[in-house]
Amino acid sequence: MVVMYGIKNCDTIKKARRWLETHGVEYRFHDYRADGLDAEFLHTAIAELGWEALLNTRGTTWRKLDESLRASINDASSAAKLMLDMPAIIKRPLLCAPGQPMLLGFSDSLYQTFFVEV
Repeated sequence: MVVMYGIKNCDTIKKARRWLETHGVEYRFHDYRADGLDAEFLHTAIAELGWEALLNTRGTTWRKLDESLRASINDASSAAKLMLDMPAIIKRPLLCAPGQPMLLGFSDSLYQTFFVEV
């Protein structure tokens, strides 16, 4: 089954969930805040997608960080620690489907392509 990772009040998550429901895709939603973030899963995502792709440096969570903390995030280890401490800083949504590469972000065309393959 497809699993969508994110935070339920995120506007992009809402759009992505609406797309999945409209297209009849069964999925399970994993809310980082309510359900937590597993370190092993995060390290798998970092290995597959890269920490730079997962770290949302355009969002308010990143912008509110102290400049010295932002400057210290310069490798997978420091990024993983920050993401585990503050899961809202992870780009969303992150989709996982059995036998498929992880998919980060949302757009109609991206999902149409992904779900043709699933």
